[in-house]
Amino acid sequence: MTQNIYDNDAFFSAYSQLPRSIGGLDAAPEWPSLRALLPELQGKSVLDLGCGYGWFCRWAAEAGAMQVLGVDVSEKMLAQARGMGEHPAVRYARMDLERLAVAPAAYDLVYSSLAFHYIEQFATLLAAIRRALTPGGKLVFSIEHPIFMAPRQRGWLTDAQGRKSWPVDSYQQQGPRLSDWLAPGVLKQHRTLGTTLNALIQAGFRIDHVEEWGPTDAQVAQQPALAEERERPMLLLIGCRLA
Repeated sequence: MTQNIYDNDAFFSAYSQLPRSIGGLDAAPEWPSLRALLPELQGKSVLDLGCGYGWFCRWAAEAGAMQVLGVDVSEKMLAQARGMGEHPAVRYARMDLERLAVAPAAYDLVYSSLAFHYIEQFATLLAAIRRALTPGGKLVFSIEHPIFMAPRQRGWLTDAQGRKSWPVDSYQQQGPRLSDWLAPGVLKQHRTLGTTLNALIQAGFRIDHVEEWGPTDAQVAQQPALAEERERPMLLLIGCRLA
């Protein structure tokens, strides 16, 4: 079973203070790039894996989706999502993505934001997503970039000239990695970029777009702290469809 750190009171309290928890999709700097990968949603069926507060579920419904199912392993996340407003096209369900079980050929789009890097059995999840998609259906997701997930320490190294570097530790060694993000002992699953892309190909997906996300000049001008995201990729965005 996926580690359910989001139901930890201390972790959930800290998570609730993040800008994207407060401001939703527009507070996530990668959202414009993710949105550009999405198909037209009018009349479509959408599955959001790791839906969290339900920001994307509600956005998809407002964009015309006929039905949206948001699933998450966290009761606290789902309670927050339900408490932030109902929409007749949206429903939520508690589900471990390691054991995803939804109706076959029922969804035109499967979407996930920053959830798949918690999944140990990625190939098993991709097989379940393939079964859930309609012919020609699309999968769009973001994860922490593998380089960001394999640091020697959480933080930058700075040389005598003040230049920053992001120390990578055992990038080729794949498997579980523990980090102290918002709370001690957060478990994530490190896979190389090649492993992630090959898993998609082997699962029968055609890859349309891969983006090692970085902020635009305009975003850095508005939020100078984002400049450090240009030193190494933090996020990986992928759009693909059934081959």
